[in-house]
Amino acid sequence: MVDPLLAELAELGDARLLVHGSDADLASVVLRILRTDRLGDITLGYLPADPASRTARLWGLPTELGAALRVARGDGPVGVPLLRDDVGGVLLGHGLISPVKGSAYCDDTHVLKGAATRLEVTPDPAGGEGLVVRVRRRGLFGRRTIVQPGRALQLACEPATVLRDGVPHVRLMEKWTWYRHTADLRLVRSG
Repeated sequence: MVDPLLAELAELGDARLLVHGSDADLASVVLRILRTDRLGDITLGYLPADPASRTARLWGLPTELGAALRVARGDGPVGVPLLRDDVGGVLLGHGLISPVKGSAYCDDTHVLKGAATRLEVTPDPAGGEGLVVRVRRRGLFGRRTIVQPGRALQLACEPATVLRDGVPHVRLMEKWTWYRHTADLRLVRSG
């Protein structure tokens, strides 16, 4: 359904595509844009259908339709880190593996050895290296959170469910990688 629209946009040169839906809907459109090699050609405006959108919150986008439309059609800054994974998907707002038991590295930093209540990954809202990893553990002295920015996360674990932008992967995974793509996503943000 997206491919014919992308073909029409190709004829226009630089184009802006407005996506109204959930974070998962936006991720589906971005994946098609990536797979058709149009990432550098198409600017996206996001009109979140869910007021609790993690992607909107991460990038400072309004969730009220009128305000979101003004931002999406406006001249605000363009460009956010695009995260990919090793099974062919993208992550735009929030990745979650919970609970998790295993070993994880963010670049050269060992962020998980053993069990954690949750491992979260988001694109880095400050730009930075590309992503931010949060590992939350419960211990004798309460909760402890490790926060580590980096370019990539590699995880080896007991079988676990991976959520990408609210959608569970089709099967339990024992290995997972998220990494920053070589090009940013051309997403219009508030100026």
